[in-house]
Parts: sequence; C-alpha cells; structure tokens
Amino acid sequence: MDHHITSDARKVPWNKGKLIGQKPPLKLKEIWAIRFRLQLDHRLRDLALFNLAIDSKLGICVKPLQKYQ
Repeated sequence: MDHHITSDARKVPWNKGKLIGQKPPLKLKEIWAIRFRLQLDHRLRDLALFNLAIDSKLGICVKPLQKYQ
C-alpha cells in the first residue's frame, strides 16, 4: 500500500473567510457576566487569572490619571 501525499493538493488556510484584526473591547456588562459564570462554576484559578488580566489592562489606563489627583 502506497500512501503518498501529492504536492498538487493545496491546503486551505484555517482562517479563510474569518474576520481578522483587533476585536472590540469587552463591555463592563460582559466582564461581570464572565466573572459571575466563573464564580458559579467554582473556577477560582480561572477567575483569578481573568481578574489579573483585566486589572493589568485597566492599570495602564488608570495609573497616569492617579498621578495628577
């Protein structure tokens, strides 16, 4: 049995037809919905990582404002 892959067959890219680029930011309602769902499922590690990511992202935006207050 010969199993040969021909070089003539072209692969279809995995993202063909998909939207690419930057996604819109999460809304406050969506953030709280994610946190609530993680708490209900008792996924404490995921909740902590999610909170860390959100706090890290918001920290960049908030820290320059706190300097002048």
